[in-house]
Amino acid sequence: MLGEDHSLTNDFPDHLNAIATLNTDDSEFAEKATQYDKLDKEIRVLELKDAPISDEKMHQLKHDRSELKDWLYQRLLQVEQH
Repeated sequence: MLGEDHSLTNDFPDHLNAIATLNTDDSEFAEKATQYDKLDKEIRVLELKDAPISDEKMHQLKHDRSELKDWLYQRLLQVEQH
C-alpha cells in the first residue's frame, strides 16, 4: 500500500518500552531511529506524489530503510533479552 506508515512504534507496538528506553539511553540507537524515521517519511511523501524519482532510486531508499529497520529490531531484541 502506498504511503503506509512504517514508523518503529507502528511496526513494533509490542516493543514500545524498549524503543523509548533505547532512544533515551543508547545514542547509536537514537541516531539510527531518527535516520529511519526520516527515511520512512521521505518514502511515504514520494509514494503519495506518485514517486517522482526513478524506480532504482526508490528501490534503494526502501532497501536502506529495510537495513536500518533490521538493525533497530535486532537491537530491540538484544535489550529485551537482558
